[in-house]
Amino acid sequence: MIAPFVILQLEVMNKPTSSAPNSPASDRFSNSADTLRNIAQDMLDYARRQGATAASAEVSEGFGQAVTVRQGEVETIEYNRDKGLGITVYLGQQRGNASTSDFSSQAVRDTVDAALSIARYTAKDDCSGLPEADSLAGDFPDLDLYHPWDLSVDEAIALAQECEQAALDADAHIQNSEGATVNVHEAQFVFANSLGFVGGYPTSRHSLSCSVIAGQDDAMERDYWYSVARRAGDLLGAQQVGRIAAERTVRRLGARQIATMQVPVLFDASVAASLLGHFVGAVSGGSLYRKSSFLLDQLDQQVFSPHINIADIPDIPRGLASGVFDDEGVKTQRRNLVEDGVLRGYFLGTYSARKLGLRSTGNAGGNHNLILQPTGTLGLDGLLKTMTRGLLVTELLGQGVNSITGDYSRGAAGFWVENGQIQYPVHEITIAGNLKDMYRNIVAVGNDVLVQGSRQCGSILVEGMTVAGC
Repeated sequence: MIAPFVILQLEVMNKPTSSAPNSPASDRFSNSADTLRNIAQDMLDYARRQGATAASAEVSEGFGQAVTVRQGEVETIEYNRDKGLGITVYLGQQRGNASTSDFSSQAVRDTVDAALSIARYTAKDDCSGLPEADSLAGDFPDLDLYHPWDLSVDEAIALAQECEQAALDADAHIQNSEGATVNVHEAQFVFANSLGFVGGYPTSRHSLSCSVIAGQDDAMERDYWYSVARRAGDLLGAQQVGRIAAERTVRRLGARQIATMQVPVLFDASVAASLLGHFVGAVSGGSLYRKSSFLLDQLDQQVFSPHINIADIPDIPRGLASGVFDDEGVKTQRRNLVEDGVLRGYFLGTYSARKLGLRSTGNAGGNHNLILQPTGTLGLDGLLKTMTRGLLVTELLGQGVNSITGDYSRGAAGFWVENGQIQYPVHEITIAGNLKDMYRNIVAVGNDVLVQGSRQCGSILVEGMTVAGC
């Protein structure tokens, strides 16, 4: 079978077809980890010789393959291979940054010179600088983040076809497909700074997705599903991904509008994580020191209902957001961000921490595996019965969230619920409220925890939101 369209064919690898989860990274990348370390150290040494009082450097490379099949035929085969290095230099309290994708010695020097030139023209900032030396990671436990997937193009095509065909076969209403895609990606990096810190490791991230279209009379609906993991063996099976995509699509047929009212809203796990995302933004250092957060000055205050507990856990083996250190080399640590509804911490990098008169929390670059603990033993079905009557939301549209006031208004689609049972699909509605009230009005969090990214939770039931329909 010949692909009609092939893009980014930078480098084709002759990959064996057997799985090799224990293959050493040095056999798979263009540069060894030692080479990356040497480049980073060369950047730091040159920056020091040119007058930098402090500096940090990161060198990385990665490669990947993506195959998309639509209607059983190969639509795209993509290969990518990238590399890059960046240097941040300090001249006292002045900071400059520059980057390049060229690893040559001359390019390294030119990049450092560019960063120094930028630093000379920036204003002094007394919060600028490297992290405190005692906050840097000293131990580097293996978090099992690297699992190569030796998947040939032919195997990837077959897997995508199996996934799509499972969706097409699942229901007669499935009339078309937007395709199934298999992604394979591996990367490695090294981060170093002039305080003597050097660290880095390889990582992998693989995924399988499918999107299909269902029709009934003149109505058409689309939905999708995907699975993502560090290790291929942790992905959902191709047929399972396809079936879920089909089931989610078909159940949307016959959608109606509903009248405007105030009712409980149950956020399905697939969209509930977005509520965690708004929380992260509100308690991140940049929002706090700029005073652009609806949770300003709420540390040690009740911001969620009393049965809510949220933890940031960076050391989960094979976790999608696990890491030994953050983007500045600061050691990561397990933290309880919310305990019994009370806010106990922020997400801070070095700069934002200094602006607030605090210390870095090891979150330069954002949250790690942020986990909202279930409030009991109920899954989605149990929460539907708890809600009795209201709206189950399975899709959110638009970006109507004010990060300063917490006002929340987003387009939505989902299902109307009566007597604890789904009655019919609904669409063309808006759900509205204020995040401060929504957080305090969380009735329950399901145990149907979905792991598709760095923010993980089950379905979330919120009391008393405005649903605007026809």
